[in-house]
Amino acid sequence: MSSLQNKQILLGITGGIAAYKSAELVRRLQDQGADVRVVMTKAAMEFITPLTLQALSGKPVHTELLDPEAEAGMGHIELARWGDLLVVAPASADFIARLAQGQGNDLLSTLCLARRSKLAIAPAMNQAMYANASTQDNLKTLTERNIAIWGPASGAQACGDVGPGRMLEVDELVEKTAAEFQSGLLAGKRVVITAGPTREAIDPVRYISNHSSGKMGYALAQACVEAGAICQLISGPTQLDCPPHCQRIDVDSALQMHSAAMDATNECDIFIATAAVADFRPRQAANQKIKKQADSETMTLEMIKNPDILADVASAQQRPFCVGFAAETQEVERYARGKLERKKLDMVIANDVSQQGIGFNSDDNQVLIVDANGSKPLDKLSKTELARHLVKEISERFDKAN
Repeated sequence: MSSLQNKQILLGITGGIAAYKSAELVRRLQDQGADVRVVMTKAAMEFITPLTLQALSGKPVHTELLDPEAEAGMGHIELARWGDLLVVAPASADFIARLAQGQGNDLLSTLCLARRSKLAIAPAMNQAMYANASTQDNLKTLTERNIAIWGPASGAQACGDVGPGRMLEVDELVEKTAAEFQSGLLAGKRVVITAGPTREAIDPVRYISNHSSGKMGYALAQACVEAGAICQLISGPTQLDCPPHCQRIDVDSALQMHSAAMDATNECDIFIATAAVADFRPRQAANQKIKKQADSETMTLEMIKNPDILADVASAQQRPFCVGFAAETQEVERYARGKLERKKLDMVIANDVSQQGIGFNSDDNQVLIVDANGSKPLDKLSKTELARHLVKEISERFDKAN
């Protein structure tokens, strides 16, 4: 399955004859499994119509910065947050200049400023315009800002000139897009991830659980696969689809998750514990549904402690590199460091679940990385994008430890 499966690609199109290739680019990206949404500048619409791109993408084409109809649905900020990658192809000399200056005077330039994802541009222009010192300075500025410059190619141009300035061919643009999701940071490494909640049975119809959605663990599993890892996901009950190329083991209780985790320990290089595992379970789960007692206003359950999955993995004879997650509501760093030291972990990723909009059941998260050398905060990101950042952080520490 393609590395673009289920990826969300924003495709920006600016004014230039190469815009005709963008139609084929939309189709090819979709063939690779990507969900593509198109943003066009006014100049782009002089070369290719929005209707063509809408027919190919199956989605409305976005053209106006202040569009009341669009703002009522997916507004420009939501659109900027939506994409896993923003690609501008073709990128004209005018657009490159405005981007280098940080302008936000149309929808596409605004998305470039408001995006959370990586930005890549595919320059396309006359060879003299490309060689001009101003254009070269602008491209240098964008490179220094970690914006990927794809191309240009050299050859015959529509104006009759020959030289550098042609937009890369569609096949190469698709390859470069796919490569953005294939870092190779964990190539060949075996990674085991626990995710989601556990359910501790009270009787056949009732259980004790928590609000974990599993989204962070599943995003990490996807990011590990993208990084070349052989990934196994041990998952409590969720409504999420297993990421492609990832083996999922479904469990319900903490005891089941513990058993699956210990079985996998000897086979893995990295163990990432994102699951929200119940600390306690009822000592005895009733075989039949417990009936409400008319003469009693209370119900008492005797609870016993569940095994500590992460601590047991970290103390195993063939110990993997161990990463813990800490969902806290106060003194996040202190509790995370305590967990790091108490369980002898290599790294703890902590977040404040008392904050609205991050953590449980949210699509976004904001975390603090804690290890023996200190702490490092990461900005609020979508869980998908955050997972890729975390894979980079984990791989760097794993390499140093080995």
